[in-house]
Amino acid sequence: MKDYYKILGVSRNATPEEIKKAYRKLAHQYHPDKGGDEKKFKEINEAYQVLSDQQKRAQYDRFGRIFEGMPGEEAGFDFGFSFGKFSDLDFGFEDLQEMLEEFFGLSRKRKDLKKGKDIEVDLEISLEDTLQPLQKEIILDKMIICPRCQGRGGEPHSQIRQCFSCGGTGEVQQIKNTFFGSFTRFVVCPECGGEGERPENPCNVCKGEGRIWGEEKVKVYVPAGVDSGQLIKIAGKGEAGKRGAKAGDLYLKILISPHPIFKRKGDDLYLSHFISFSLAVLGGKIEIPSLDRKKISINLPAGIESGKIIKIPGQGIPHFSGKGKGDLYLELKIKTPKKLTKKQRELLEKLRNEGI
Repeated sequence: MKDYYKILGVSRNATPEEIKKAYRKLAHQYHPDKGGDEKKFKEINEAYQVLSDQQKRAQYDRFGRIFEGMPGEEAGFDFGFSFGKFSDLDFGFEDLQEMLEEFFGLSRKRKDLKKGKDIEVDLEISLEDTLQPLQKEIILDKMIICPRCQGRGGEPHSQIRQCFSCGGTGEVQQIKNTFFGSFTRFVVCPECGGEGERPENPCNVCKGEGRIWGEEKVKVYVPAGVDSGQLIKIAGKGEAGKRGAKAGDLYLKILISPHPIFKRKGDDLYLSHFISFSLAVLGGKIEIPSLDRKKISINLPAGIESGKIIKIPGQGIPHFSGKGKGDLYLELKIKTPKKLTKKQRELLEKLRNEGI
């Protein structure tokens, strides 16, 4: 199953504006007319068509796919019913979905009501930080495990008892009278809120939640070669779940701050460097900076022209998903002096007289 949120690089609770912004950025980057990947562009467009439509997005979030045709077809189903004639009956679109699931045997996983929420945070790093794996410690304000009950939700030595109403299943039966006849479905137990159990004596600190709002220091690992907008998943470091349930995940959105002299395109770096007129004519050795703060020596041939681009292999950004690095592209620009000494002017006059 395709993860449309991952394709667009947004979180599952992204706003319509965030989805639109992510789509425009990726569409511009991968558009075939601009030399982009056509297959990737189609995938991005498909993800946007679903997530930008409120009904399709809700259906995708619930079932993991979109239903627009008959069951079994690639697109799904849409029977086109109008419920205006049946206003005296107690059912709506969600009831119809429940009936169709039951009738066609569509499986629907019960939502984990105790699982902690996922968290997405921005992490800004420098361009130099992408050269090596990076470990950082960040501080998160989130739901953390209750220190008094250690996540159990009950006072020390108290029992966690099974819900009497649902027998621990978290669901109870509900009978609906619809146009198609009586329909039985399972709904969230109103007594325990779908959890199936309750503490005998709720914790005085967390009031039975097993978690409280607090601060936690989290060490995060950022691989070399990451790029702006990239999401890194850190499992289990989201919000704590209710009463010891599974925690959510933490998603780091990488933001790389602009560099004063280097420009990044993919895993390649671009650098502009000025040279003197005499060096361009006669050639010679120059030293240029590298991103790792070392110097790179280059021998320039005589007669090099302004705007010449020289490729320096292996001096770019490490490849995120493999070995090796990108390249450094050096653009040479000839510096024209604005002020000349008397001697410099005389020499240039002689050169001009010689036709140079």
